[in-house]
Amino acid sequence: MDAHQQKWNQTVAQGIIAWLEKRRMAGYYAADAAQARELVLGMIPAAGTVFRCGSCSVVEMGLWEKIGAMEGVEVINPYLPSLSPEEGLATRRRGLSADVMVASSNAITLDGRLVNLDGMGNRVAAMAFGPAKVILVVGMNKVAPDLESAKARVKHYAAPVNAMRINIETPCTKDGLCADCRAPRRICNIWSVIEGSSILGRIHVVLVGEDLGY
Repeated sequence: MDAHQQKWNQTVAQGIIAWLEKRRMAGYYAADAAQARELVLGMIPAAGTVFRCGSCSVVEMGLWEKIGAMEGVEVINPYLPSLSPEEGLATRRRGLSADVMVASSNAITLDGRLVNLDGMGNRVAAMAFGPAKVILVVGMNKVAPDLESAKARVKHYAAPVNAMRINIETPCTKDGLCADCRAPRRICNIWSVIEGSSILGRIHVVLVGEDLGY
């Protein structure tokens, strides 16, 4: 990434962080994934539970290996291949009472609104209410000018790409385009727009000056 793009990322991120603070959320900027990883690790208590939600951004950063190696920290992971569907659902429910949640956001607006679209809803439910601390790692590729463009980004790009990633039977995995389908395994069921936090500083958003996730 060239110096001009880096400057743009940092400049725009600072504006978003100012808006996050107005919305009673904490914002941070990391120039790259390595810096963001260390920042997130420093936010996690020395002992407690950490809920793992679906996030390519967090996986790309190698965060889960680092978090899992932290002494006294238990990762609540519903994605273990050994879990049955029933056990996976129970693990997701348990995650709602975790000490910390680590995930990403499908999009963030220039004025600090967090926009997400879920299939099952455990991720957006945990963001809204549950874990005592929510840490969201968001690449600057997910910044959208306003709410309308953020929702369009999620529906017409992030959702189809994620559907392809997990190889589900939906029309968008065939042509890459949203058909507003009603497929049984549709991952676009529950919208969430976080305008602010009633609990000051519960939600922490780490903006990263490189592309992460979809």
